[in-house]
Amino acid sequence: MTLQEKIQSQIAESMRGKDQLRLSVLRMMKSAVKNKEIEKMKPLEEAEVVTVLNTLVKQRKDSIEQFRKGGREELAQKEEAEIKIIEEYLPAAASDDDIRQAVAEAIQETSAASMKDMGKVMKAALARLAGKTADGSRVSQFVKEKLS
Repeated sequence: MTLQEKIQSQIAESMRGKDQLRLSVLRMMKSAVKNKEIEKMKPLEEAEVVTVLNTLVKQRKDSIEQFRKGGREELAQKEEAEIKIIEEYLPAAASDDDIRQAVAEAIQETSAASMKDMGKVMKAALARLAGKTADGSRVSQFVKEKLS
């Protein structure tokens, strides 16, 4: 069962179970994927669907930060609940050890020596972490540690 099929079947279950929050998040996920398909003018592959869902998580995290700055804790908590639902459909997150190993291999592969090579290292490290959910800012942090 593909991620899109899983989302669609969960929408039906959420309707039956009258779970409004889950239903709205699943519908939002489905429409985000559909919009990306329309933009690309072809069905998305599984990795592309994961990328769309990662984008949704990142947007929610940015919103949480803004809501907390504005003193709107109830909205921040709603966004956190949405993130938990979206993350159920994402592959397991990469551990710090996985990221460190990918960065070390990427540095060897690209023969990086300074911060000027950060772009090459980031690209290679993220390619090695494909299939796992890896936060780009964490990967960037580890690359900076290694190169500086």
